[in-house]
Amino acid sequence: MTDLRMPDINTVVIAGNLTRDPSFRKTTNGTPVANFWIASNRKFKDNTGQWRENVCYVGVVAWYRLAESCAENLVKGSAVLVEGELQSRSLRTEEGRNRNIVEIKARRIQFLNKHDELSESAEEEGEQSYSGPDFDMKPPDSAPHNETKPEPDSEARNLMRGKFDFGYEELEL
Repeated sequence: MTDLRMPDINTVVIAGNLTRDPSFRKTTNGTPVANFWIASNRKFKDNTGQWRENVCYVGVVAWYRLAESCAENLVKGSAVLVEGELQSRSLRTEEGRNRNIVEIKARRIQFLNKHDELSESAEEEGEQSYSGPDFDMKPPDSAPHNETKPEPDSEARNLMRGKFDFGYEELEL
C-alpha cells in the first residue's frame, strides 16, 4: 500500500460583522498589523422545524497595507468577507497562563458595507464616498476634474474586479 499524503490546504472564507473597532498597531520593526473579531451568523431549521441561529466568533489578523485599510475603513458592525488561512499562536496572559489562539490570517478582506453607510458625515459635506478595497486604485475624486481617464479594457476590468471579487458584488445588505 502506498503512503497517502494529506494535501497542503489551509483556506478559510467567512462573512461576518465586526464585534468592535479593529485594533491597529505597528510591530517593533514598523510593520502595520490590525486585529479584530467578527461574528458570523448561520440560520437553520432544527428537527422541530423551528428557525435557530448559531453565532461563531472568529479572530482576524491583517498585515501591511491590508491592516492600514482595515484601520481606516472598518468600525464596529462593519460587514466583511474575509479570505485567508488559519494560524495558531501562543501567548502568556497577565495572570501567567499560557493560551493558544487560532485566528484567520487574512489575505483579502472585502468590505461589504457601502462607505457612506458607516460615515454619513462625508455625505453631509457633499464629498464622494469611496469604498475602495482595491488598494492600487485612487479614489474617484482624486483626479483633476477636467481630465478624463480612458475606460479600461475588459481584461483589465476583470483583473481589477477579480482582486477582491468573491462573487458578492451584487449582494445588497
